[in-house]
Amino acid sequence: MVGANAITHKTGTKSILDLRNLYNHGHLNLGPGFQRQSVWKPADRALLIDSLLRNFPLPAIFLYKREDKGELIFDVIDGKQRLESILMFTGAMRGRFSARAHLSGAETEEAVNWALLKRRGLHHLITGYELPVIEVDGEFGDIIKLFIRINSTGKALTGQEKRNAKYYNSPFLKEAARLANRFERYFLENKIFSPGQLSRMKHVEFMCELMLSLAQGDVLNKKTALDRVMDVKSFDGRQLGKASRMATTVLNRVGRMFPRLKTTRFRQVTDFYTLAVLIGKFEQEGLILTDRRRNSIAWTMLQTFSSKVDEVRELQRKAKGARSDQELYRDYLLTVSQMTDDVAQRRKREKTLRGILGSLFARKDAQRGFTPEQRRILWNNTANRVCATCGCKVTWEDFTIDHVDPHSKGGRSRLENAALMCRKHNSQKGNRRQKSHD
Repeated sequence: MVGANAITHKTGTKSILDLRNLYNHGHLNLGPGFQRQSVWKPADRALLIDSLLRNFPLPAIFLYKREDKGELIFDVIDGKQRLESILMFTGAMRGRFSARAHLSGAETEEAVNWALLKRRGLHHLITGYELPVIEVDGEFGDIIKLFIRINSTGKALTGQEKRNAKYYNSPFLKEAARLANRFERYFLENKIFSPGQLSRMKHVEFMCELMLSLAQGDVLNKKTALDRVMDVKSFDGRQLGKASRMATTVLNRVGRMFPRLKTTRFRQVTDFYTLAVLIGKFEQEGLILTDRRRNSIAWTMLQTFSSKVDEVRELQRKAKGARSDQELYRDYLLTVSQMTDDVAQRRKREKTLRGILGSLFARKDAQRGFTPEQRRILWNNTANRVCATCGCKVTWEDFTIDHVDPHSKGGRSRLENAALMCRKHNSQKGNRRQKSHD
């Protein structure tokens, strides 16, 4: 069955002169990360040039068109070897070579190179040749699948080349794939993705979107995410590490906060993406759920909201309009029934969820540690100077101050939330609430 998100394509032609100019100006990318290494031998390249000079028809070149900082880039999905051979022969790339051909007016076949064609005024036979071009667009997994399918004949892809196509040289995509596979069980258990969708790399595609959104601090258009993934140089190591940590934190937090998400509409990728990005923004803004009671309320409100939206959807299916008290749910539903991946619609969904959940989140104390003044006050006002965990004696030189209620869970850097602790047990405690020694 053909889905709504199947690959789209547009057929046309481009002259070799046009393609050569695109390459010379940096707009033709022969090596998106999923491409394989060159496998053509010199004889294959020479035969192609002979075919061009004879004006033989050639198979289509497949291109993916994307935008990069206002410039159009054409990533070569299929046809790399042909384009590479043409560019080498014409001197646009290193590796010039000759081909044997029977030129018009010549009595016998001869060795032909680019300089000879130009001297005889015959180079237009190459530059004027119109190559059939198919521009494709679609989701990342589908484009990779297309690449593998196109290359299943002729010099077919090896198993390693297929794996490279899926998880190619881009450090960003490799990290997204690693995280996606790490959370694969979570995605399946919560029915966010089906096994079939995982086989089409939908979870990897989602992870790319989530990492990019968290890194830039806002929702983004799915097409924008794909464009960034196709550009293997789009992220440096520092940015990649940050995006990976943020995505991991967000998915772990969503899993803890809403453990029965599969019972709500927020298991659907569209809604789940919005929820995950919002929780990521809360994290970056220093907002947290400080206790189980608030977390329980947040879950109840999310569950109720989900049911109300579903009720409006049922009314629509029965051709009945929403009531006046259902306007909020109707407006939310509108954002998921059309232009799902549009930034404006994603922002509307996020704004609605923020209005529902935002008041339950408390802001972390901006002061992470205790001041020197607080350290002196606590020391001088504590009669029994022992570690709150193990009871060992501590000295001025080696004592530490612990948050009784962890800072990461809303604990304040205040003296009423402070306790003496030895360095060993403070480092072991992590973000758990303090347990006093007997």
